[in-house]
Amino acid sequence: MRPYWKGYLKLALVSCPIALHAACSTAERISLRQINKATGNRLRQQLIDEETREPVAPEHKGRGYEVAKGQYLVVEDEELDAIEIESTHTIEIDRFVPRQEIDQRFFDTPYYVTPNEPVAQEAFAVIREAMRHKAMVGLGRLVLAKRERVIALEPYDKGLLGTTLRYPYEVRDAKDYFGDMPELTLAPDMLTLAEHILAGKAGDFEPASFRDRYEEALLAHLKAKQAGAVGEQKPTFAAPRRVINLMEALRRSIAEDKKRSAAPRKDASAAVAGKAALAVPPRKRA
Repeated sequence: MRPYWKGYLKLALVSCPIALHAACSTAERISLRQINKATGNRLRQQLIDEETREPVAPEHKGRGYEVAKGQYLVVEDEELDAIEIESTHTIEIDRFVPRQEIDQRFFDTPYYVTPNEPVAQEAFAVIREAMRHKAMVGLGRLVLAKRERVIALEPYDKGLLGTTLRYPYEVRDAKDYFGDMPELTLAPDMLTLAEHILAGKAGDFEPASFRDRYEEALLAHLKAKQAGAVGEQKPTFAAPRRVINLMEALRRSIAEDKKRSAAPRKDASAAVAGKAALAVPPRKRA
């Protein structure tokens, strides 16, 4: 697996070479390409000069910093590559915090962190196990995509999980959205019924049961269209009826949940099998 970033992990005077690998991927999602409906050919985006409206050749594409309206200071790639700070190549852990203290809104992108050389195994394991025994998350910094990011490191299996954190200016203030909501005094009986519904839906965290129902419906449509069996499509969504009696709605919810609990759940692997069955033959050219 090709690393996304390579450098060093440093804790005080202990350091070891490491590699970051993307922990998530969207490669399995269904992708729809932009095409020319008249020819069936795929479309490609083209860069256009804002003033001349002429296409720009790849070798003329560059970066610029706007110093005034419509005036740009040209910045070459070599200049950006030459700008180095310590976190360009080294993640130095400068603070340890309890994980529960990290506001979940700040978590961004996860990465698997592994030792990058056999000689690094011992130093890597010492840092990992020290964090595991103390139940702490290490905070450091690294440069990714020409930005310095704060990264939270924590033991995960035999390696570390590193999750980049957002800066405070990237997180919107919750008061802007919740500040006008009134403080309500709820009837104890209503809370009891609601808690009963929650208890009936309680279970273990099982990612294998997650289903993208929209993608399943899209896949079914594509298979039907490939077979020439697409019928008239009609809207099926109906807005929920307004609740008049909240207590009665809670009681009915409990009754409905009891009926649904006995229904078998669809296997999440069905969508994967469906994708494999959807084999689009190559288009013949004249």
